[in-house]
Amino acid sequence: MKTATSPLKKAYGRFKAIIFATVVFSFFSNLLMFVGPLYMLQVYDRVLASRNENTLLMISGIAIALLVTYGFLEFIRSKMLVRAGLEFDDMIANAAFNRVVRKQLLAPNSGAHATLQDVDRVREFLTGQGILSFFDAPWVPLFLGLCFLFHPWLGYVATAGAVVIFILALINEFATRSLLQEAGSANMGASHFVNTTVQNAEVIRALGMEKPLTNRWLKQHDNVLDAQARASGRAGAIMASTKFVRMSLQIAILGTGAYLAIQQQISPGIMIAASIVMGRALAPVEQAVGQWKQFVAARQAHKRLGEIFEVLSDEEDRMQLPAPKGNLVVQNLIATAPGGKAPILKGISFNVEQGEVLAVIGPSGSGKSTLVRHLVGAMQPQSGAVRLEGTELHHWDADQLGRYMGYMPQDVKLFRGSVSENISRFIDNAEDKEIVAAATLSGAHEMITTLAEGYDTDVGDGGNGLSGGQRQRVGLARAVFREPSLIVLDEPNSNLDAHGEQALANCIQEMKKRGKTIVLVTHKANLLAMSDKALMLVNGQIEKFGPTREIFAQAQQQAAAQQQAQQKKPNVPADGAAPAVVNMSDKPRA
Repeated sequence: MKTATSPLKKAYGRFKAIIFATVVFSFFSNLLMFVGPLYMLQVYDRVLASRNENTLLMISGIAIALLVTYGFLEFIRSKMLVRAGLEFDDMIANAAFNRVVRKQLLAPNSGAHATLQDVDRVREFLTGQGILSFFDAPWVPLFLGLCFLFHPWLGYVATAGAVVIFILALINEFATRSLLQEAGSANMGASHFVNTTVQNAEVIRALGMEKPLTNRWLKQHDNVLDAQARASGRAGAIMASTKFVRMSLQIAILGTGAYLAIQQQISPGIMIAASIVMGRALAPVEQAVGQWKQFVAARQAHKRLGEIFEVLSDEEDRMQLPAPKGNLVVQNLIATAPGGKAPILKGISFNVEQGEVLAVIGPSGSGKSTLVRHLVGAMQPQSGAVRLEGTELHHWDADQLGRYMGYMPQDVKLFRGSVSENISRFIDNAEDKEIVAAATLSGAHEMITTLAEGYDTDVGDGGNGLSGGQRQRVGLARAVFREPSLIVLDEPNSNLDAHGEQALANCIQEMKKRGKTIVLVTHKANLLAMSDKALMLVNGQIEKFGPTREIFAQAQQQAAAQQQAQQKKPNVPADGAAPAVVNMSDKPRA
């Protein structure tokens, strides 16, 4: 079976065609670099000897015309690379973002977001001066050959200089490669630590954690600086040596040329022209040395891009399935944490019919949040299946499934943008009436109208511009936008006041009337009273599952039996208190 070519390889393949055209332009551009030395040769050997002003004007006009052509070719060459860079980014950016999201789900602490920066590093190198110096490097022998034509001694001096500078470039590569890799890895770790830490600035300040966290970051930061300093120290020494060699070569070529001119083996014009030609021959090598740090960074970025594109292939195109009604089935679900081995969920099986409300309850750490992440397709089961309308979630097209899925996590995170954009899930064609309808259905409309800019209010990074309760209400509106078939709510009232809880209850009741399936994690009596079924998780396993009233009726009977047993043995202390039981008998039937 033929393996599909990754978007990264396709992008590089498209760039190769541009590179070929750029090499052609580089050939003519480098030929025109002979204008300077040839002009100087003519001035010294012809114009000054003949004192003919017309000759000076003619060769000056020709030189200027050729230099204008040279400038035009350089502009076209640069323009082609910039355009190729835009095409490269267009071909790879979408696929890279997709893989960042998937990698983040598989390994939350992997720092996958740096992949997008790697795309920028590779593109900047492919469109900048770094790659142009590599395009010019193949023409170095041509300029060295011209020096040999002037005189073998001049050719030897120029060639020796080019070899020495090239050797210094290789020494720079081997001396700094491991240090730059170490610094890059440490820098990514330090940046990830800062980004995740400052999100809890309130906790840091309230608990006096700033100093210890600062010390931890400084240790990581010092590792970055140490590796960079050692690499820069070595590179600085090599760069200083390169400059010394370059200036010494200029003196050597002029001194050799002057000696040959004294011996009447060459003319003074050839001496000056040889100096210019040697400078042009060494320029690409010097540029390569100067751009070496950018080249190393681009090479490391290319390696990381290759790894993530190799590990995560393109998602298969899925056939559009009929709109789901909300029938959910979980079969023998076994799940682990990303990168973990011990199962969190152990053989979970249950079903929820269209229009039913399922309440998931259980102690902390029992696997409730892990379960809801699997119900919305954010995590892949180790074994077993989660089916919507009989089809496993990973067989659905992700975009189509998202249209019929509503989800509000326990810790609601909004995205930088307006309230309306967050409610509409940043869909371009979302209509205002749909956004208002979702806000009204969730009971958030009145709250939103009290904000400074109403629906146009910027929520800030992560929604920090809003309070916890406001974020939760906007998150609920986002979850019910366009009335999805399946709505999953993880502790939806953890930050709500009494008015917000009533709005949440009204929203659940209304969505249930409209035939929507709802799964919610809660311990609130008013929400439990509206549920048709209850699922109790203990240590990742189903302790009880069935109609809500039956489950709590059994719990009440067990509690009563335990109480009677304790009353018969008043002198024997209880091993443990009976769990609190919600009295469902006085709650309205949902």
